[in-house]
Amino acid sequence: MAAREEEALQARYRAGAERGDRHATSMLGALLLRRGRLEEAEPHLRRAAAAGSRAAANNLGVLLYRRGRADEAAEWWRSAAVAGSAAAAHALGGHLRERGDDAGAEYWLRAAAEQGHERGAFAYADLLEHRRDVRAERWFRRAAEGGHREAAFRLARTLEARGDADAQSWYRQAAARGHRRAALRLAVLLEQRGQVEQAVHWYREAARAGETRAARALGFLLQEAGDEAGAELWWRRAAEAGDGNAANALGALCAGRGDDERAEEWYKAALDAGDINGAFNLGLLCGSQGRAGAAEQWFRRAAYAGHGEGANALAVLLMQRGDSAGAEPWFSRSAEAGSVDAAFNLGILHMARGEEAKAEEWYAQAADAGHGEAAHQLGLIAEREGRVEDAERRYRQAAAAGSAEGAFRLGALLDGREGQRAEMEAERFYRQAAEAGHDRAQVRVGVLAARRGDERAAEGWYRRAAEAGSAVGAFNLGLLLARGGNEREAALWYTAAAEKGHGRAALRMALLAGRQGDLPRAEQWCVRATDAGPAEVAERAGRLLEVLRAEITRSA
Repeated sequence: MAAREEEALQARYRAGAERGDRHATSMLGALLLRRGRLEEAEPHLRRAAAAGSRAAANNLGVLLYRRGRADEAAEWWRSAAVAGSAAAAHALGGHLRERGDDAGAEYWLRAAAEQGHERGAFAYADLLEHRRDVRAERWFRRAAEGGHREAAFRLARTLEARGDADAQSWYRQAAARGHRRAALRLAVLLEQRGQVEQAVHWYREAARAGETRAARALGFLLQEAGDEAGAELWWRRAAEAGDGNAANALGALCAGRGDDERAEEWYKAALDAGDINGAFNLGLLCGSQGRAGAAEQWFRRAAYAGHGEGANALAVLLMQRGDSAGAEPWFSRSAEAGSVDAAFNLGILHMARGEEAKAEEWYAQAADAGHGEAAHQLGLIAEREGRVEDAERRYRQAAAAGSAEGAFRLGALLDGREGQRAEMEAERFYRQAAEAGHDRAQVRVGVLAARRGDERAAEGWYRRAAEAGSAVGAFNLGLLLARGGNEREAALWYTAAAEKGHGRAALRMALLAGRQGDLPRAEQWCVRATDAGPAEVAERAGRLLEVLRAEITRSA
């Protein structure tokens, strides 16, 4: 239908042109130009332009420019622009800018912009922005308000740079008109603000339009939402377009499924795309497979390329085979590149050499960057040297960074102070460590609960510690159960504690066996209690042992 209507329109314009109608001649030329029939269009446009049609003059300029006759095109554009054609002024301004005539370009682009020509306003703003002229924002806004999507994007970028919240609305406007970079940036802003559902929508729009970074980001959001299949789809699309980060993500996905062969392929693809993380990940993969030589090769490649964690991993391998001299420069290089783990490892290395001052420097660098274990080590050093305030500060830092041992040490430090506030804070940190699986902290929280008479809570904490392998937890649980009349289960936990070298538990088992008349077994537990100690227990066990042996002799 549209084709038939256009043919009828062409016939009507042609009839008008044959009658000498300037407007019809111009429209016929424009229609033929739009269809790409340049040779046929040119005489009609020339005839209408010569008769004073500025639209024909502008279109004739377009036609000539397409045919490589730029200078002649410029003359016709100039003629049309002088006659008031905004489109011709825009075209002429663009031509002059291409030729390096910025002054002429500015004159004509501004003329187009001031006449309300959307693309002219954008081109004028672009020229001003290139000169760092603050007036650019005004004209980007004018073009954006007229519907120019690139102008809306550039305006949004300008507003965002100065922290103007209005940037998001302009990114949204550009994105809604199909601007893929605007859709990407809008998605990033929405993700940063926690509006994940909307972020997914705009990442998807940008990705569908071919924006590789959006496909990669969409994959990560879908993975977080539990949509592994969707994540894989978009990562694959991004990776196949040359995105190394997406290839690494695919490698990790495959490795997580146990498909090491495919993981290795994707990590190598990431490396081929220029992402050195691929080499580091290949090192990790080979290391997990027990291929130490290959792992070292990949870590070394990553390290030489400036990968901080790769240098740290290489240094760890060298340390494991006793080459501390070879490891140190790689730890140093990694720490200088910002690796917190490397700084911590340097602390360990210097401490092992007895270079405590140097070790403290590296521990401090790691701790101040959030490394909990480094802060814990600094706390130990400070406490050993009697610097209690420094020890507390570092233990607090360790606890805040998630170190269970640091939290336990802080609890122990506070536990020795007077006052209810100190007691409450001590218990809070013991509990933090206990909930992270620290068995000594679990025992301590159990003890505090027992002191308050909360035997149910105490039993729960002792049981957790005992099940984690704590001899003290098992012994305390046994005592609590025995007090409650459950001697059968108590004996099981005493046994577990005694077998781990707990002297008091062994003595309890000796007493139980003695009461049950099993003198040889009681003797065995007494010997264990004597060997395990401490001195008080060993003395009591020794006295009991003498009695038992005398009784055994009489029985014989």
